[in-house]
Amino acid sequence: MSRNIQLLVIDPQNDFCDLPESWQGIDPLSGARIAPALPVAGAHADMQRLAGLIDAARGSLSGITVTLDSHHRLDVAHPAFWKQADGAAVSPFTTITAAQVRAGEFRTADPAAAARTLAYLDELEARGRYTLMVWPVHCEIGTWGHNVHAAVRAAYNRWEEARLGVVQAVYKGSNPWTEHYSAMQAEVPDADDPDTQLNRGLIAGLDRADLLLIAGEASSHCVKATTEHIVDNLPSGRLDRVVLLTDCMSPVGGFEAQGEGFLAAMRSRGVQLATSADVLGQLKN
Repeated sequence: MSRNIQLLVIDPQNDFCDLPESWQGIDPLSGARIAPALPVAGAHADMQRLAGLIDAARGSLSGITVTLDSHHRLDVAHPAFWKQADGAAVSPFTTITAAQVRAGEFRTADPAAAARTLAYLDELEARGRYTLMVWPVHCEIGTWGHNVHAAVRAAYNRWEEARLGVVQAVYKGSNPWTEHYSAMQAEVPDADDPDTQLNRGLIAGLDRADLLLIAGEASSHCVKATTEHIVDNLPSGRLDRVVLLTDCMSPVGGFEAQGEGFLAAMRSRGVQLATSADVLGQLKN
């Protein structure tokens, strides 16, 4: 009986990849080059290695799931949502705490959003995983930056045609009131939005795999958060079947320690760490 080998690719999108100019988009309205909004150093090479693995292991992969960071322009973690005390714009990579909002250092651009946003910040900080970060507008729904890295998409298209399978797409992040690093659950679930709740069905499906390979961007944030939710909620508890492809993920610049800490924590819990070459060698044996 053939093994059930699943590949989970987290947010392999243009906006997260340090793409050379020849791989970047062109705005048809202005003719200007479209550069990635939040490029992760090393991500382009990561995705090329991942594409190579998908092609080389095409006959062994039973299923592929791709998660897609999917935001609106107005989002609690985007600049337009916020103002400084004097009405000036808030720059990307600014952290905002509930205490700063109460002190008047920052305010919501829409006064009607103030109470809900402050309650969100209180809950976010109480959970102890993250402080709100204002990121550049990225992975905006409908944009080039939201699209999957071209080499990865081409490789999984070839897998679909060869295996007559369909890549499962999982969208996350479209609720503007909560951050959604993990593809399994928003940082603060919205009681009125099922898409922000823990995706137990997806986790259970991945748990049926004999081997679950995980890759994507970035190891310091979305890969980290997604994997943490998987291993914390895997029904079987068989973490030895989970494999992080260490050469198919990289951390956001300035967050290298978080990426390294994540890998070390997962190893200590029994998750496997391997390169794409290591895994391919195992699959061919």
